[in-house]
Amino acid sequence: MVDIDSLVRENIKRLIPYSCARDEYKGESGIFLDANENPYGTLNRYPDPYQRRLKSAISRIKKIPQENIFLGNGSDEIIDLCYRAFCNPGKDKALAFTPSYGMYEVSSGINDVGLVKIPLDDDFQIDLEAVEPHLGDPYLKLIFICSPNNPTGNSMDPSRVESIISRFRGIVVIDEAYIDFAEQPSFLTLLDRYNNLIVMQTFSKAMGMAAVRVGMAFMDTSIVNIFNKLKPPYNISSINQNAVLEAIRKNDSVLKKVERIRLERARLDRNLKTLDIVEKVYPSDSNFLLVKTKNADLIYSFLVGKGIIVRNRNKVVPGCIRITVGTMRENNALIKTMRQIKI
Repeated sequence: MVDIDSLVRENIKRLIPYSCARDEYKGESGIFLDANENPYGTLNRYPDPYQRRLKSAISRIKKIPQENIFLGNGSDEIIDLCYRAFCNPGKDKALAFTPSYGMYEVSSGINDVGLVKIPLDDDFQIDLEAVEPHLGDPYLKLIFICSPNNPTGNSMDPSRVESIISRFRGIVVIDEAYIDFAEQPSFLTLLDRYNNLIVMQTFSKAMGMAAVRVGMAFMDTSIVNIFNKLKPPYNISSINQNAVLEAIRKNDSVLKKVERIRLERARLDRNLKTLDIVEKVYPSDSNFLLVKTKNADLIYSFLVGKGIIVRNRNKVVPGCIRITVGTMRENNALIKTMRQIKI
């Protein structure tokens, strides 16, 4: 077990969190004259600051106790809270692997925290030998692991990930935004064994709720308590909480859409491999494909000119574009247009 309290910044330990009206009275009925709300209207009341109904529903589908769940205004808020809780600005460090999700580095810069960047190996897997020298650094407080990884699409080797979690005395954050599209099981199964593990998931991808900005994080209750001290009192609106609750009630239809995306991913993979301009399609456990091409910049510009928008990742992974799996009609249009490109 890791001593979580020793990792928390001293000023955060001393922090007295803002106490809102719903901290004092937690009931759902009554004559509410405590929060200076307008008594008229349908959206006039502040939302539940701890999202109890939503967490209860998430607990049922994820099989994780409600007290181990934290919800953020998107996963980006959770990433930022990790830095603010555990990293002293100008002193402590975090570690991330490259290429990966760019917000780990952006948040490190915002919080004035040094970021150690370790390149993934040729298979886009974690190089344990490269990580080893950093695990004993007393100023290293956070390690971010994206699995399935963005932009490469692959899941990380579970044994390498667990090796890091078990030996690191800081916090390991596993970002599972794309886990619903993967064959590999979630790292949620490790939560009972490691109190320094945070597993992030989202409603943006498989659930198709990107507009509502609700991210999930599963963690030890001691970390949940720290994050609750730090977050804005009403960080997720009632509108967004209700939208996600409705999506959870329709979970069967979500699972069907996920399977449809998986099938389209496989079909798109096969079609892309027939194109002369494509050199390689990397294996994917996500809802996108990383594609190595003969000229990523030219292909990107050509597709934009035809109204088809992919992501140019040439500066992150040389020669590559990232293609989100669309509908059958959208994917057909992409392939038809790419056949027109001559290099």
